[in-house]
Amino acid sequence: MHIETLHTFCALVETGSFTKAAQLGFISQSAVSQQLKTLETRYGRPLIERGARTRLAPTEAGRLLYAECRELLDRFRRLEERLRDPSNAVAGSVRLATVYSIGLHQLPPYVTRFMKAHPRVKVHVEYSRTDKVCDACAEGTVDFGIVAFPIRRSNLAVIPWHEETLVLACAPTHRLARRRTVRLAELHGEPFVAFERDIPTRKTIDRMLRSHRVTVDTVMEFDNVETIKRSVEVGTGVAILPASTLAQETRTRRLATADFAEGPFTREVGIIHRRGRVLSAAASEFVRTLAGRPQQR
Repeated sequence: MHIETLHTFCALVETGSFTKAAQLGFISQSAVSQQLKTLETRYGRPLIERGARTRLAPTEAGRLLYAECRELLDRFRRLEERLRDPSNAVAGSVRLATVYSIGLHQLPPYVTRFMKAHPRVKVHVEYSRTDKVCDACAEGTVDFGIVAFPIRRSNLAVIPWHEETLVLACAPTHRLARRRTVRLAELHGEPFVAFERDIPTRKTIDRMLRSHRVTVDTVMEFDNVETIKRSVEVGTGVAILPASTLAQETRTRRLATADFAEGPFTREVGIIHRRGRVLSAAASEFVRTLAGRPQQR
């Protein structure tokens, strides 16, 4: 049995798609089908359920084979890395996915610190929405992800990273701009610039407002923090945002911020990866870097 066949089978289970498995392996869909048939012939039983499904699923035998093969393949990859580099220097590549607010405002100093310590590692950062980051981790197209309010899935492991404070952001000319603290009730009826409804941070902010019986006038919705900030700057409305994303704007006085008297309100930030996956030496070292203090800019 070729190890590439096991790679293909694991990709098929993780993506639930012949098309995606073929793309990951740089082979044709017919080759994926043929390799699956080879495994099923070898073990004399079906490994993938057939039927009208939007996403393929493994049979009981397929789940057993996947669980054992996934660990085997991850360990084999780590062995190859060590054999190719007997000096034990960390090398290779790290591919991670994250949301814009974290990738643009929290991650850069850690990337700088990591690359200075490990110049032989290439770091690839992808920016996407939380659900897409989770999908990429589950499918194995990235080593790990960093998101706010990690989605709890049976196939994902979560490593808590930290919590960040949510604050009010408003234009410098707004009536609340000179306040250090405000009450949520003072936002009642205010024009409000929000994240889109399916974004976890938006859901938390909505719960905050509901719990204090505050109704805002949502005038615009965006899928990323940068667009929200630009809209608040020009006076479209106020917003509730992570404090870490506002440092530059408050320093240059393009935005004003205030804490909430009822707070602090926070959002959890976590590192996620596919459950059972053995991270490469480079990816493991990057996670260890995230656990330390960031490089000062």
